[in-house]
Amino acid sequence: IFSILKLNSAPGLPDTCAGPQPPRMCGPDIQTPSAIQICRIMRPDDASVARNNRDRCVATLARVEHTDFLWPMCIGEVAHISAEITYTSKHSVEVQVNVMSENILTGTKKLTNKATLWYVPLSLKNVDKVLEVPPVVYSRQEKEEEGRKRYKTQKLERMETKWRNQDVVQPPNTVSYSQSSLIHLVGPSDCTLHSFVHEGVTMKLTDEVAGIVAARHWKTNLVTASVNAINFHDKIRKGCIKTISGRMAFTSNKSVEIEVLVDANSVADSSQKRYRAASHSSLGNRSETLSQKKKKEREKRLEEGKGRYLQMKTVATGPVTGVV
Repeated sequence: IFSILKLNSAPGLPDTCAGPQPPRMCGPDIQTPSAIQICRIMRPDDASVARNNRDRCVATLARVEHTDFLWPMCIGEVAHISAEITYTSKHSVEVQVNVMSENILTGTKKLTNKATLWYVPLSLKNVDKVLEVPPVVYSRQEKEEEGRKRYKTQKLERMETKWRNQDVVQPPNTVSYSQSSLIHLVGPSDCTLHSFVHEGVTMKLTDEVAGIVAARHWKTNLVTASVNAINFHDKIRKGCIKTISGRMAFTSNKSVEIEVLVDANSVADSSQKRYRAASHSSLGNRSETLSQKKKKEREKRLEEGKGRYLQMKTVATGPVTGVV
């Protein structure tokens, strides 16, 4: 089945789509305004039942050497992405990617992005097995030598980074260790028709941060048991940066109270200072017993949290004589 797109030809050029001629496949070598080349990976849905007997593999991204954003691409422009293998080792491939943007009204093109990526082929039958890469034929010997130097450099950097990460010492389970932050750029989908953030979006993000804090402290499964009063102090507009910060306020044997603060500041308006947009606290619960951990920071928050915990438990189960 053929689908034909009718375009207006440029002055002086023949209309290749006009007339009763049968449809023809136009390759990229034909220099007409309507020449388009499409490349697509053949997926399992495109294969027959027999498929093939080759060892199926997947190319996984191992390293991003560099990514340069040279020019912004505007809405309505056409993106042309080209990728070329520039070097292959025994078990890895270096790929150079260039992105060109085309203004379809003026016909001008410019380079907007370029990146160098390293991929490693893994067998789909055994993802721990790294497959060998077929060698590539280089146009000049100098290109192979330059590629070999880049390969050795990135390999040393990867090994050094991996070695440094093994020396990271995990801090103890303190308030400072468990506290977490989430930074979110407010987009149109987060806002009402008047460009203000939906309160439900803020509530969802605060619950996520509270869950992360509890998970880092307990290192086990957990659920939200209750949410105390949520105070929305000020509106958050579209385009603002929203910072949601959570920290532990109190822990018992089976629950923890987490305080969450929401701050916002405008990106476009530099005169507007960062302000407190919302605040609330939530109580997390887990099933197994949790031994009381040392809490050396902020004794005042601990006592206040204990009072809120006893008050919440009194409302839920009746008067209590002590802490669980």
